[in-house]
Amino acid sequence: MSLVYSTDRGRMCPVCQEAVAECRCPTAGQAAVPGRIVARLRAERQGRGGKIVTVVDGLPANAEFLKALCLDLKKACATGGAVGDGTVELQGDQRDRIRERLRARGFTVKG
Repeated sequence: MSLVYSTDRGRMCPVCQEAVAECRCPTAGQAAVPGRIVARLRAERQGRGGKIVTVVDGLPANAEFLKALCLDLKKACATGGAVGDGTVELQGDQRDRIRERLRARGFTVKG
């Protein structure tokens, strides 16, 4: 059983058992960005009212990295997009443009 609260230290981190204010565990949105990234491209239509969306998957779960990548890809494709859970989604079938842009950034692209 893990300690949840201590009267002398307050709330406790469930992973490292330190006080939340002193916790140094990486959060889900702050995962390290590896040197070699293998991105997977796919076009999806299901659950989107028949509209095609290009999805870039296999990316590190780093919120700042994903946000910057999404902004770069949206500008390169001149389209709208959003950041999902470890994915970047762009409106329309943009696989060719995205593939070129990701390879220029040094990513390995599959799909």
